[in-house]
Amino acid sequence: MNTKVNIAGVELKNPVTTCSGTFGSGQEYGEFVDLGLLGGVVTKGVSNVPWPGNPAPRIAETYGGMINAIGLQNPGIDVFVRRDIPYLKQYDTKIIVNVCGKTAEDYVEVVERLSQEPVDLLEINISCPNVKEGGIAFGQDPKAVEAITREVKRHARQPVIMKLSPNVTDITVMAKAAEAGGADAISLINTLTGMKIDVHRRTFAVANKTGGLSGPAIKPVAVRMVYQAANAVKIPVIGMGGIMTAEDAIEFILAGATAVAVGTANFHNPRATAEIVKGIEQYMERYKVDDICQLIGAVE
Repeated sequence: MNTKVNIAGVELKNPVTTCSGTFGSGQEYGEFVDLGLLGGVVTKGVSNVPWPGNPAPRIAETYGGMINAIGLQNPGIDVFVRRDIPYLKQYDTKIIVNVCGKTAEDYVEVVERLSQEPVDLLEINISCPNVKEGGIAFGQDPKAVEAITREVKRHARQPVIMKLSPNVTDITVMAKAAEAGGADAISLINTLTGMKIDVHRRTFAVANKTGGLSGPAIKPVAVRMVYQAANAVKIPVIGMGGIMTAEDAIEFILAGATAVAVGTANFHNPRATAEIVKGIEQYMERYKVDDICQLIGAVE
């Protein structure tokens, strides 16, 4: 049985990766999950300088999911290179670095720093809805998507995945813009912009007022957008948004995703990723599928 998939020439042992921002750089989960079981680990967003993130409270539970307004807090590229890459290199898994920035120059600086590092793929975060400057503008304008993709590709040594925002009128326009800019793959969806109000205190549940909604509540939207994007472009699609089980993951693969990423589920069940890997294998056995690639886009 073959579970290997290929993203822009990089072979993943199986299609299961993690969603940026839900898994740190693996350290928090190392005691629960053998990271070597996963196709890839996607790191938390890395910027050129340390980012403090948004004021607290930054997370609120919602029906069928959660809202976060972390604001991409991270210690910056220097700490990441020194601390996180050596940790991940211990494991037989692909390293996918999520890159964030407020300007094109910010992205390029991180991408150039990573060009000499032993990482496999770059995921460019142009879609975080809770960053007040930069991200939202890049991800919601197709011209900006194409331009930032082209600029990053000029400086990147590793293949580039553009992570798309769902907070747009037509996801296919954004997918095509990323492809036109030279993206090697796209990943979607990032969180949907949401809000929660505490009716007893009559205040916003997160200090930022709005945040990114993730979890099972967004999965039907995510599956629809992955299907649309996969049918609009020729490059591989990585699907995410509310995946909790192997069946959820297979739904995305049938919709056209070559690989998937598991996010909010990690908070609910730290072993979710490893269980999904095993569940996909059991599904393939049950339905006598000898190659995972036979399932990609196989919905009828």
